[in-house]
Amino acid sequence: MLGKKVYKKILIVAFIINIITIVWLLYYNIEKSIPDEIKILVDKEEDFNFNMPLKANIKTEDVGVISVNDLSVPSNQINIDLNQPFTLQSSQTGKYKVSLKLFGLFNFKNISLDVIDTIELIPCGDPIGIYVETDGILVLGSGRVTGADGLNYEPIANKLKSGDYVLAINDVKVSDKSELINEIQKSEGKDIVLLVRRNDEELTIKITPVKTAAGNYKIGAWIRDNTQGIGTLTFVSTNGKFGALGHGITDIDTGLLMEIKDGSIYAAEIMSIIKGKEGEPGELIGMIRQNDKYKIGNIQNNTYQGIYGDVDNEYRKLYEKKALEIGLKQEVEKGKATILCCVENEIREYEIEIESIDISNNNHSKGIVIRITDERLLNLTGGIVQGMSGSPIIQNNKIIGAVTHVFIQDSTKGYGTFIENMVNNLE
Repeated sequence: MLGKKVYKKILIVAFIINIITIVWLLYYNIEKSIPDEIKILVDKEEDFNFNMPLKANIKTEDVGVISVNDLSVPSNQINIDLNQPFTLQSSQTGKYKVSLKLFGLFNFKNISLDVIDTIELIPCGDPIGIYVETDGILVLGSGRVTGADGLNYEPIANKLKSGDYVLAINDVKVSDKSELINEIQKSEGKDIVLLVRRNDEELTIKITPVKTAAGNYKIGAWIRDNTQGIGTLTFVSTNGKFGALGHGITDIDTGLLMEIKDGSIYAAEIMSIIKGKEGEPGELIGMIRQNDKYKIGNIQNNTYQGIYGDVDNEYRKLYEKKALEIGLKQEVEKGKATILCCVENEIREYEIEIESIDISNNNHSKGIVIRITDERLLNLTGGIVQGMSGSPIIQNNKIIGAVTHVFIQDSTKGYGTFIENMVNNLE
C-alpha cells in the first residue's frame, strides 16, 4: 500500500513538471518569435505570419490611419489575430502601442509598432581605421606597487573597479594618461580624491599614492585612454551620416562597451590576410592612414549596434554609389544574399546563404546567421575574419543587415545584425 502511494506521488510530481515544462516551452517559443518592436514603411503594405496563439490590440487616436488585411479600420482599437496571416498598412508615420494577449485572455507583453518613412542608404564595404578616445580614463584593473620600503601595496584595491572612468583628481580634470600621472606625482604621497564615473553615477574616492624606490608616486591602476583598430564601413546615408561595424567597440580587457569622448574613422589599406580556421578566427591586417587627408568622418556614438557619426564633405563628394532601400526584419528571407567587402584591393560582392533569422533576439548584433558560400572569398579568408565586421548584407536589391561576428569553430559561418537595428541609432 505504501509503495502505491509513493508511486502515485511520483506520477503527480512528474505530471506537474511536464505541465510546467510545456508552458515554459510555449512561452519561450512565443517570446522568441515576437520582437519588441515592429517597423513598417508608411503607405506600404507589410505581410506578417507569426502563427502564434496571440491577439493583438493596437490603440490609436488617428481613426482610419491603419488598415488590416486591406480593410480600413474605423475604430481606435484595432484587433488582430496573430494565429492567422495578416497585412498592415499605415497612411502616416508614428509610433503605436500594441498589446498582446495569450489566447486572447492573458496579458503577454506590449510591443511597439513604428511607422517610418522609406529610408535609402548607400551600402559601402570600405575598410576603415577606427580611432577613439575614452570619455574619462578607463580603469582596466589593479596591480601591486613596490614601495620605497620594499613592501608591496595595492592602493586602489576595493576602491576602484574595472570599468570605472576617472574624470578628475583633486578637482583637476584629467583627460588622458599623462595628465593623470602628472597629478599623481604632484600629490607627493598625500591623499588624493578621484572623481569617478561608475555605471552612469559619479562618486568620489580617496586614495593614497605609494612612493617607489625610483622616487615616483603610483596608485597601481592599469588604465587606457584610447583604442584603435580595423573594421568595415556599413553605409552612408543620403544626408551624410554613417554606420559601421554592426557591434560596439568594447575594451579588449574588460569586455565593456567603451564610453567615448571623441573619435574618427580613416581610410585603411589591407596589407595581408590571416585565414580563419577551426578554433582560430582570421584577421584582416591593415594600415590606418591616420591624417587629415585620409580622414572619412567623426564618430559621435558608440553603441551595441555599431559606431555612428558624420562623414566629411570631401568624402561625400567621392562617394557616388547607388543608394538602396533598407529591408526590414520581416522582409529578410532564408536563402541567397551577398555581402560587400574589400579583401582583393577593391570592394566586391560575395555570395552568402542566410541560414536562420531571429527577429526577437535580444542580442541585437546576432539576429541573422549567415554562411559564406563564395569560393573566391573562402579561398582568400576562409570565411568571416576580424575586420569584416560591418560588411553590408544585400538581399533582393535591399540592404538588410551587416556582418558582426564569426563562429570560432566554423569560420565559414557567423552572425549579422538587421539593418533596422543600426538605423535606430540614426533617428
